[in-house]
Parts: sequence; C-alpha cells; structure tokens
Amino acid sequence: MKELLQLDHMLLHNPLQDWLIAAAIVFGTVLLAALLKRQLIARLSVAARHSERQGYAATVKMVQASKLWLVAIVAVEFGSQYLDLPHKADLSLQRICTVAVFLQCGIWLTAVLDFWIVRSRNLRPDAELEGRSIDPFSFLGRLILWTVLLLLVLDNLGVNITTLVTSLGVGGIAVALAVQNILGDLFAALSILTDKPFVIGDAIGVDNLSGTVEHIGLKTTRIRSATGEQLVMANSDMIKARLRNYKRMHERCITFGFSVPFGTAADRLEKIPALVRGIIEGRDKLRFDRAHFKDLSGSAYVFEVVYWVTEPNYLTYMDAQQAINLALVRAFDQEGVQLSYPPQTLTIDSPASLKAAAGPAAKPGQEKAGQDKTLLEKVTG
Repeated sequence: MKELLQLDHMLLHNPLQDWLIAAAIVFGTVLLAALLKRQLIARLSVAARHSERQGYAATVKMVQASKLWLVAIVAVEFGSQYLDLPHKADLSLQRICTVAVFLQCGIWLTAVLDFWIVRSRNLRPDAELEGRSIDPFSFLGRLILWTVLLLLVLDNLGVNITTLVTSLGVGGIAVALAVQNILGDLFAALSILTDKPFVIGDAIGVDNLSGTVEHIGLKTTRIRSATGEQLVMANSDMIKARLRNYKRMHERCITFGFSVPFGTAADRLEKIPALVRGIIEGRDKLRFDRAHFKDLSGSAYVFEVVYWVTEPNYLTYMDAQQAINLALVRAFDQEGVQLSYPPQTLTIDSPASLKAAAGPAAKPGQEKAGQDKTLLEKVTG
C-alpha cells in the first residue's frame, strides 16, 4: 500500500507512475532503435555483398546515418502522451519533434545522395583523381535538398512560407543578376564534369598555354605548367577555348623535313627516301609512314618524312627524333650527300653609292679651318 502511495505521488502535476511509464517508453524506443539499426546493418551488408543491386548498399548507408539522439527526441514526444503537460510545453515538444523528424530525413537523403555520387565515380577509371575536385553535383544536391526541407519545417511549424518563397524568388533573380559571372563559371564546372573534355591528371593545351590539370573547382580550373608555375583559369574560359588533350592521344604523328643543295646528283636523291625508311623502320615503338622528295624550292631540294610513335609519351618522341637525326647525318656522310644551309644574302654596294651615302667631301682648306676652330674652342674653353 505504501508503494502504491509512492507511485501515486504527484510530480509536476503528474503521478510518478506516469513519469515512469513515459521514461520506459523513451528508453525502450531508443533501445529498440539501436538493436534494429544494428541488425539491419548486419543483414543488409551481407545482402549487398552477395547481390549486384545497389539498393541494398544504399539502404545500409541510410541506416548507418540514423541518429539515436534524434530517435530519443521523437521518443520523448511519444512518452509525453502519458503526461498532462501545459499547452506551451506540449506545443514546444511537438515542434522539436517535427524538426527532429525532418532533420533525420535530411540526413538519410544526404547519405543516399553521397552514396550515388561515390558509386558513379567508382564506375569510371578517373574516379581517384576526380575525387580531389569539388563535385558541383554534391554541392547543388545538398543545397536544394536542405532548402526544401527548411521550407517544409517552417510550413509545419505554422509559418506562412508563401511570402517567403516569393521573396526568395525575387531575391534569387537579383542575386543571379549580380553574380552572373560566378554562376556562369559554376555551370561551366557542371559542363566540364559532365561532358569531361578533361579530368584531373590530364595533360592539356589551352590556346598557347599547356600543363597538367591539378584541380577542377566550382569557379576555376588550376593547371600546373611544364615550367612549374600554376595557371588559374575560369571554367567559363575553359569551355570556350580550343583544348588539346594530350593524355588521350594513343599515338603521335610526326612530320619533319630536310633539304639538300642544288647540284646533288639524281641517283643520290633517289636513294634518300629508301635510306630514311630503313632508318625509321628499324627502331622500336616507331611506324614508318612515308618519305618523299617534296619540293624544288628556290634554294634546295626539299624532302618530307612522316612517321608514327606508337605511344603518346613526349620523351619517347624526342628520343626517337634525336636518334633519327643522328642516323641521317651519319648515313648522308657515308653516301656523300650534304644537307643544305639556310639561304643567306650578302649585298655589296658600289664605291659611288658609298660616297653618296657619306655626303659631299670637304675641301682641304675647309678641313684645316675646321680643325683650327675646334682647337681654339678647346683652348678658350
């Protein structure tokens, strides 16, 4: 009987028994949520490993993002139903519970969004390099998601969001006009990451600049040039420019020429294409295309050679070109073929034109008078 009286003891206008029931509901709900979270993660993880469906893995990420402290807030609202609370306290609990529910929903949706972004990267070979850049899809997705959730929370709390939405629309137009250049770079970043003209790690050329892409941001792309400095270019300029992506080059086509002087015998000229062919075809990673007696210029016989380097590495190309040049010089020495010199023009004027350029010659008397005058000026100072 004494225990019953103790349970009937009033605490803040509610019997102690009701407080214990409310506490048991809160504790039991949190404990049940923790056990359920653990079991779901364990079972769904096994299903995700043995299934190709990505829904299991996405659900695992969502369950892992569940926050027990938010579950506790909702449990407090359920437990408060057994208590007789003042209207203001009951209304405050309802509002806090509403915020907690929408906050948990936002955390779940953010986890799913991040999962699909990471998953889409893992399907591409450039995922590791691209992960170092800011992903505009993640940024915009989070911005839209949490903006919508904030409006829903305000609407459920009794706030009239019609005026707010209208104000946001008008303000958004004003902000868009004020930062249109920034928005242009933002959408250019979306275009770059969607269309992928280049990714991080690619060696590219932009107009007369070239280097390796280090970072793709929301506004700028950063390129490390061959000389060491960092080039920072706006994304909008990148998509407008004519880009050359050297990393996606599978082979490198090389065209070079040389000339031999007039007077070289025709039989020696005829041997030169076969000579060049033999030099190139005998080398690793090179594929000969053609060698021709191309032109009779004003000063020499001109030859043109085309070959392919079977890998895009620039150093491989330079090593091959150097070896070909040295081999050509040695072969021409053996065959008695000379390479032509650049044409030079030497103009010699006649003595009459030199005198005309120097002006009229001075008479002997005038020359003597001029010397005396100069000497007098030096003496008198």
